[in-house]
Amino acid sequence: MKPSPRFYLLIVLLLPVALGACGPTPWQKDMAESHLKLGIAQIQAEQYNNALKELMKANELTPDNASIHYFLGVAYHSKGLRKQAIEEFEKAVDLKADYSEAYNFHGTICLTAGQWDRAIALFEKALTNILYDTPGVALYNMGWAYHQKGDYRTALLKYQEAKVREPDTILMPLIEKNMAQSAYELGEYAEAVAHLKRAIELSPDLAEAHYWLGRAYVKMGRRDQAVPAFQEAVKRSPASEAGIKSREHLDALQADRR
Repeated sequence: MKPSPRFYLLIVLLLPVALGACGPTPWQKDMAESHLKLGIAQIQAEQYNNALKELMKANELTPDNASIHYFLGVAYHSKGLRKQAIEEFEKAVDLKADYSEAYNFHGTICLTAGQWDRAIALFEKALTNILYDTPGVALYNMGWAYHQKGDYRTALLKYQEAKVREPDTILMPLIEKNMAQSAYELGEYAEAVAHLKRAIELSPDLAEAHYWLGRAYVKMGRRDQAVPAFQEAVKRSPASEAGIKSREHLDALQADRR
């Protein structure tokens, strides 16, 4: 018996579904890559709605692309959509188990939420990938998580490991400054001063480093050196928290001399 026209119509309608089940075509992959690149460019331009539009188009074409889910997470996070961001980062690591950047970004979200142990676990997962290009980032974040937990010794160890694993990291001034904060909490003020001087040498405009240098000098009884450190923090960033607190310390030091 000859097939009916309806039979052929069903084949035509179902053909795209069957082809889709075999995975994206080369054309779909190319188009998805184009949308992905546009989405990344929009993130860099801080145009997050436009970024999401491009990334969603990319995801429709290649839903199993881990990079697309990662950048969707970045875009959602940039819009303050924490839950959606986490969902995308989890999809990214489901598709690519060694996606260090996704683990690290998810970890930073937990860090800002005060979920220290969860954050540490995610940073550790990021570091299991021996090909991770920026291990210093995850170690720096892990150090801060331990510092927030009050485990200053472990924080110092993680910061030191960051320096060893990635000696050229752009985070080095912040690592030195954070090491100083952990040393300060341990009462090791001379060590804190040494780290802060290195941080300032690397990044003279880092107001926080000048602020903490002033505080360390106060603890050491070296008020004549504390004053110019606080003044430098105010000069570098008067409206920042470090600048405002430095001005308060300067006022207190001046009051003590009266």
